[in-house]
Amino acid sequence: MRTADFDYFLPPELIAQHPLPQRDLSRLLVLNRSTQSTQHKSFHDFPAFFSPGDLLVVNNSKVVPARLRALKKATGARIEVFLLEEISPSEWWCLLKPGKRVQPGTQLTLLDRTKSETSISAQIEEKNDEGHYRLSFSSQNPLRLEFNRIGEVPLPPYIERQGTGPAEEDDQRYQTVFARSEGSVAAPTAGLHFTPQILDSIRQAGATIAEVTLHVGLGTFAPVKSDSLESHIMHEERFSLSAETAEAILECKRRGKKVFAAGTTSLRVLETVAAQTDGIRATDGSTRLFLYPPAEFRLVDALLTNFHLPQSTLLMLISAFAAPGSTDGIDWIRRAYAEAIQERYRFFSYGDAMLIL
Repeated sequence: MRTADFDYFLPPELIAQHPLPQRDLSRLLVLNRSTQSTQHKSFHDFPAFFSPGDLLVVNNSKVVPARLRALKKATGARIEVFLLEEISPSEWWCLLKPGKRVQPGTQLTLLDRTKSETSISAQIEEKNDEGHYRLSFSSQNPLRLEFNRIGEVPLPPYIERQGTGPAEEDDQRYQTVFARSEGSVAAPTAGLHFTPQILDSIRQAGATIAEVTLHVGLGTFAPVKSDSLESHIMHEERFSLSAETAEAILECKRRGKKVFAAGTTSLRVLETVAAQTDGIRATDGSTRLFLYPPAEFRLVDALLTNFHLPQSTLLMLISAFAAPGSTDGIDWIRRAYAEAIQERYRFFSYGDAMLIL
């Protein structure tokens, strides 16, 4: 399978730069796999697709303020630190920008949100083969406890902001209403459309809502760099599925009802657990699950998702879900994206949604 098969051209003006005034005002492109048809709806219509006994699974991971500003102690040069993975309360794997000339042993002084120097310093301990840096921080408290003072919302690079950082709206809107388990460095974007009212409407339709946790890493949105998908090494992400959610899934399947995944992150948790030899049960672990055509799906019957970057693993996943067990979904998703572009849908994190039934 070629990576180039998942490329497309997107007019830059269709990249959503800001959230809509209300979360649930987004549009919803509905793809029906059984009829090979599309419908143009509003996210307000989403609860109408549920029947009594259906299950919606959402990702409750919370985005941490993972972008830090710092100065090199030796030269005063500015450097951006992007937190990737916590090793211990005072050690993290990070990306540095600019980072090509930064060597182990370099010391940094962290800035707060007003760009003033703080008493927190960091030292670069090592650089790995992926270009990630291990930093140790001098904070007396675990670094997480300093996030609100020194961290910024880690908006993706295609969202542009005037000035030096995110807008005030991003603190609230680049976070789902059900976020509670800290750990993501990028938002599970399909969840951004939900409001408490929409969730209530889904329950009123007779469906159950359950939660999983998958802490989203930057690799989720990165383009595949190899020419063939078979050569791509998937990033690893930590996840958790509770006993309560496992029982809700089993009950839904026993009754012959549908499991809806809110986002590719929720789907990857469910399909990772479904692949276990000992069945659906409470699980804490990590996943490198890479789903692309002609993948099969064991648990998820319907997928809510956003519009994804060209050549990304997420676009490959939804192409597989559009036609499980075949490669037909590649062309169908390509046509659906072309229709969305023609209809001027908004793309990527703050953009509109797609429902694959």
